[in-house]
This record gives sequence, C-alpha cells and structure tokens, in this order.
Amino acid sequence: MFRSLLFKATFLAATCAAMGQPHIPVASIDAAKSGPPISPYVYGQFIEHAGSLIYGSLWSEMLDDRKFYYDVTNKPPEDPNAGQRGGFGPGRRRNVGPGRWNPVGPADSVVMDTKNPFVGEHAPLVKLAGPEPRGIRQSGLNLVEGATYDGRIYLAGDPAAIVRVNITWGTNAGKGDTGLSIPTMALDKEYRKFTFSFKADHPDPAVFEVVGTGTGLFRVGAVSLMAADNLKGFRPEAIAALKSLRSGVYRFPGGNFVSAHEWRYAIGDPDKRPPVYDPVWRALQPNDIGTDEFMTLCNLLGVEPYITVNAGTGDAWSAAEYVEYANGDVSTPMGKLRAANGHPEPYRVKFWGIGNEMWGISYQFGAMKLDQFEYKHNQFANAMKKVDSSIKLIACGAMPDTMTGSKESLSLSTNLVPPYLSPADWTGGLLKHCFDNIDLLSDHFYNYGNTHFSLAEGRQVPNDPNEPITDWMRRAANHIRIKYEEYKEYEKLLPQLAARPKPLNIDEWAYSSRGGAQAYPVYPSYAWAFHEMFRHSDIFQMAAYTFATSLLARDGTNVSLNANGLVFKLYRDHFGSIPVAVSGNSPQPKSAGPCGGEQPAINAGSDTFPIDVAAAWTDDRHTLTVAVLNPTDVEQSLKLNITGAAFSGKGSLWRLASAETNGQNPIVSNLPVDSIPDSLTLPRFSVNIYEFTVR
Repeated sequence: MFRSLLFKATFLAATCAAMGQPHIPVASIDAAKSGPPISPYVYGQFIEHAGSLIYGSLWSEMLDDRKFYYDVTNKPPEDPNAGQRGGFGPGRRRNVGPGRWNPVGPADSVVMDTKNPFVGEHAPLVKLAGPEPRGIRQSGLNLVEGATYDGRIYLAGDPAAIVRVNITWGTNAGKGDTGLSIPTMALDKEYRKFTFSFKADHPDPAVFEVVGTGTGLFRVGAVSLMAADNLKGFRPEAIAALKSLRSGVYRFPGGNFVSAHEWRYAIGDPDKRPPVYDPVWRALQPNDIGTDEFMTLCNLLGVEPYITVNAGTGDAWSAAEYVEYANGDVSTPMGKLRAANGHPEPYRVKFWGIGNEMWGISYQFGAMKLDQFEYKHNQFANAMKKVDSSIKLIACGAMPDTMTGSKESLSLSTNLVPPYLSPADWTGGLLKHCFDNIDLLSDHFYNYGNTHFSLAEGRQVPNDPNEPITDWMRRAANHIRIKYEEYKEYEKLLPQLAARPKPLNIDEWAYSSRGGAQAYPVYPSYAWAFHEMFRHSDIFQMAAYTFATSLLARDGTNVSLNANGLVFKLYRDHFGSIPVAVSGNSPQPKSAGPCGGEQPAINAGSDTFPIDVAAAWTDDRHTLTVAVLNPTDVEQSLKLNITGAAFSGKGSLWRLASAETNGQNPIVSNLPVDSIPDSLTLPRFSVNIYEFTVR
C-alpha cells in the first residue's frame, strides 16, 4: 500500500495560529520514496449508445432514421430543437420519432412497404403521378457552406420512374425551387446503390429530398449523407480533440444500453443492419456504430478497447461468440464472419466486462439477486475464457457506498448500508464466490453539485449553502477515498485478496455542477479525484469517465476541449507515472457526518489543507512532477520542501486557471521555472503542475 498521509499537524501550526498569523501549509515531498506505477488507463473514457449520444457527437451521418424505422408521415416533430442540427448539445435529437421523414406530395402517395423491405420491417414506397414531384423529405440539416458532402441511396422501382435527390436552402427549402438536383440512374425492380456528391453553397439550414416523377412507383431502401472529410465515418474535428487526451482505454457500448443490446445486429454492412428501438433509453438505435466501428474509433484515437457484454438479456453463449468475433482467427466461425465483414485480422481485445450494474434491481434490464448473478458471472467467465484465455475479465461490482447511495441495498435486504459480505454487498459476494473469474473490479459513482446523499435521511438532499468550498470540491475525491477504505476492509475479510489483488476500475464516474447557490467551476474537483487515485495507484488501475464526448466544446464547426477536458489533458501530458511520497503539516479536516454513503472515514486529500498535492516521477525518472491544486475561491500559499534527489533547478510550470470572477473558462499557461521555489502562490481555482529535471 502506498500512502501520502505520513504525519499530522505540528506544534508550529498551533503556534502560528495563536500568534494570529496566517497558517501556510507545508508540502514535504520525498522523491526517494516511490509507489506502484500510475496506470495510463485511469485516464480512460466511456461512451454509450444513450439515444443518439455517440451519433450526434462523433459520427458524421447527417440524416436521422436513415433506414426508416418509423413511418413516413406528416406528423410534425415534437422536439422543438428538431431544426437545430450539428451533433453537439441539445440541438441534436436524441429520440427520433415518427414525422422525421415527411411525404412530398399527397400524404397517401407514400406508404410503408412490408413485403419488400431493404432492411428492417418496411421501406417507403412512393406512388407516382406524372410530372407532380412525389417522394420523401427531411429538414433541418445544418450543412457548412463550401463543404463537400458524399451520399448514397438504395432505390428500386419501375423503369418509367425518374428519381432525383434535391437539396434546397433558406427560403427555397422544401418549396420545389431546387438549390441542387442530382439525378439517379435508371431503376430496377431490385434495389441498387447510387452514390452522389455535392458542395454546399449556402449557410442556411437545408432540406433533403428524394423525389420522383413519371409513372409507376419507387422504393427507398436506405440513404446516407456525410461530410466528405469524415474519418471512416467519424467527425475529424472531434477525433482530433479526443485523440489529444491519450486516454489509454475506451469502454463501449454501455452502460445501461448494453443490457438489452444484441451485438450481432451491429456488425456487417451498416446499410443492411436493422434499426431497432432501444428499450433502455427509449430511442431509435440505427446500429450504424457497432463493434467494427468501435474498433476503428479506438485505432483512430490510439486507445485500448474495452467491451462490455450483455449480461442482462444476454447469455453466456452469445458472450463467448462475441469474444470469438473480436479475437478469433479466420478458422473459427465468428472469426470467419468478421473476415467476411472486411476485418480479417483479429482485434485482440484484452478487456471484457461482464454486464453493467447488474445490481440495479429497480432499473437494470435483466438484473437479478446477488446469488443468481454470481452463478451467471462464473458461467459467462468460463465460456469467454474458453474462447480466449488471455482476456482480462472485469466484474460489475458495487461496494457498500454504491449500494447505499443508489438505495439498491434495500432491493436486496432491509439494511440501507449493507454489512460486508451480506446479500446486499454486491462486490463482496463476487469476491467471495467468483474470485478466480475476476481480473478487475468495476465500480461507479456520480456526484451532482447541488445535492449529496444524506446517510441520516437516506436520500439525496440539497447541499448546505454555507458548507465550506473545500467540502464541495472534494466530493468526487471522497468517492475515490471511500472505495479505497472499503477495499482495505475486503482485504481484512478475504485474505486471498491481499495475496492476489483485484484492482478497481471506476468505469463510470463524473461530477457535474448544476448551478444554484454553489455555482463553482467543477474542473478543480476532477484534479482532486485524480490525486486520490494516484495516492492509491496499487488499487485504482483503470477508470472510464462518463462521457468522453462531454469533455468537448463546440463552436460551429470548431471543436475543442472544455475545462474538464483540459484537466485530463494536463495530467496525461505533464504528470508523471511513478508516484512519490507527499506529507505535510496541515491535515484535511475531519468529516462532519457519519461514515458511509458518500462519506469516507477520512476525508480525501494530502496533509496540506486547503491545498491538495500529488507528485510523481516520469517513467525515465529524469523529471519530478508536482501537482498542486487550489480548490478554493481565494489565492492560497504553500511552502514546498523537496528531498530525495538532486535537481538541476530548471523546470516549467503548467497552470490551468481562470481570469473570470466566476472561475469559468480557464486556460492553460506555461512558464519557465529557474529554481525550485520554496514558497508558492496559487491562484484561486487553479491546477498547477511543476516539472523539475534532475541533474
């Protein structure tokens, strides 16, 4: 075990307080005392098919419901933002419903053909009537002026039908006055693929139409429209921003979504994958982004894939076939299928999760009692390991704090705080009965900035508007701390855990500020959470932030990292990987409430209150990095004492801080350091990483 809390407050601190002098904490860093390496996987990310969350932020497709899950009707969109496209934020529709595609011409000229669908259950059939244009239309496409777009469409119909793709803008949109008109080739009774390309010459929202004239009928099978500069289907600007984070690992496809997901629907030709209704998030799922696309994304980002299998409505046989599809060679049935889908080389996916939050009795699809899931976990693990014995299995755990805060403990017992190894201690049960089938333990936490879980009241309650700012800022770090404390209790109860550790993977976590009386910036909290993981690098060896896309900010077509994203990048780029001992003379204050729920026995943080400090060597031990967090809304001072190595005196300071009064919109700055300072002045809400090189 590696700990940085080495000694408590000194007589000097009490003397300074008695004299009325401001107490300046001292951080003592012993570079000669190092701990287990910090895994790059703690910077990992999570993406999930929550509605069109991934499609709207990462995928280049411009058209909703492109394979026609819903009928083509005149029903107007219920979403007031339906016309605001672009892929980020509330403008992107997350619940595409009937009325996204509207008929052109009489309403009864478009019917849904169930006898000859191209994919799924039906396809639009358009009945023609001479020179009157008839067909289908979708509005609200925000195309970029001057950008080139590529499309494809599958059509079938009578030879006398003349079909065109029209794109119109502004006041002309949808009124028959064509901005661009792209003719197709002659139709056939069988579906044929047609491709087209155009340059957008207007900045206004556009209307996309597929219309025909002549006699007879035509059918639309599937249609797609993407910006021509897409990277294998993904948005290049989003990929560039996320790649800069060097996140280590990405988790997919869920999340709650995975518990009702059939992975086989999302492989093969994307145009022939059936669209389905996702019962978890109650939204259309086009299945355009499946396993192969996720592997492409990981390759573009330079990260390890981490796949969670469906242990809700799914079964062990399907999970084993999924492993074979990803990792089997072409001599295996699923490896042969993968090769037929254009990917002959195995993906060699190392990390596999068995289910998501299967302890969520009140909401998770396929959730069950602990003793039943223990059997199911072992069943899945054995089947998956038979396919590939080298994979690392991640169990979907839930420590007592998680079971308490979610109140799912009451679904399994009468105790809000489940005793260790009781029927409501989900992680304890997995450790006790599935130990040999676990490589890492998953756990989750979320915090919302205006509430917290009250153990006394047994529910989420509003924060005290007068609580210290450091209490607000440390909430995410306290979740890390309490999981560390619980892990140590498991070690006492299960001696095999100390001998054969099962590291923690916090593969869903986030802290959000929702305004109110405490509208503080949240990015210092993320730095604090990282520090707490670093302090226990032997235990926390993987994480996946919810969601990767929430670290992005978009301004028109420009994509950049937001404040939280800058924290991830700052630490990944400039903080070391071999943690060293940090002590101090100013312990964090004792917790005000009872231990349990969200409150650990000892508050998170180094003995440098109100500052938090972490330090680490780089891999080559040529540079010592010292991260100093000021989570408060006033300037703070810190005395710095570094021993255990000979330094050149040269270095640099990387700082994330805001010049705005509310602490928002921080920027990263870099300044040279000519000597190791013995006293630091730290701006409010600042994250500071010093780099000191050895001689």
